[in-house]
Amino acid sequence: MAAAVEVVGASASLLALDPQLQREFQDKVLRVRSGRGTKHEKLTPGVIYLGHIPRGLFEPQIQEYFSQFGTVTRLRLSRSKKTGDSKGYGFVEFESDEVAKIVADTMNNYLFCERLLKCEFMPPEKVHENLFRGCKKTFRKPSHPAVKRYNKKRTPQEKTRMTERLLKNEKRLRKRLAEKGIDYDFPGFAAQMPQKKKNVSNSNLNISVNSQDPTPVCTPTALERRKSQPAEDDEDEITIRLPPTSIKSTARKTKKTTKLQKKIHPKKRK
Repeated sequence: MAAAVEVVGASASLLALDPQLQREFQDKVLRVRSGRGTKHEKLTPGVIYLGHIPRGLFEPQIQEYFSQFGTVTRLRLSRSKKTGDSKGYGFVEFESDEVAKIVADTMNNYLFCERLLKCEFMPPEKVHENLFRGCKKTFRKPSHPAVKRYNKKRTPQEKTRMTERLLKNEKRLRKRLAEKGIDYDFPGFAAQMPQKKKNVSNSNLNISVNSQDPTPVCTPTALERRKSQPAEDDEDEITIRLPPTSIKSTARKTKKTTKLQKKIHPKKRK
């Protein structure tokens, strides 16, 4: 009772501009101060899509810029899994959907760092439930030691060890399949291995074979006939055959030269 009297006394010091509304004003102040006022309405969040985001603009900068319109509850910037760089689009969730609509109307086609920013309001039915999944986690780029280890040039010894390990694992896999009764054959790494070249003896390399020669017959009459025949070196001879066009051109040249000679040295009439 004493607290109510104190509230009424405090409200009496605040006067309304219209004397007739003084009683209503005092009641309103009394309700607000006693905590019996109307409850705050629940705000429905609103999501906007951001496109054509310029380079160098990341989560902290976007959060700071769009906080001037209203409270930003969640933010997600789409990034590449390999490099961690921005893909140029993202999503921002505001506490109120009315604020999100105002931001979409204001910032759409806004010239921002020499780019036209695309800003569209997304209806609640089009917002996926996992859209902001992992938005609170900071993205970490792939560690450079792992990349260097993957791309480093391996020595021949390391390559041989690697191939041996792969072939060993493949052999073990084939054995497991055979034990389970699975008749399955696949090329695997063994088919990709380079085949070893067979060593050819030097005695076979020195033998020359001519495809045009007849098969030799070891008879005395054949040997005498072979000796009596003159040696023909058809394979060493080189014959050059000119095309018909070149023959015609040479014939024309000879005709021209003869005509010029006749003009220069005319025949004397008798």
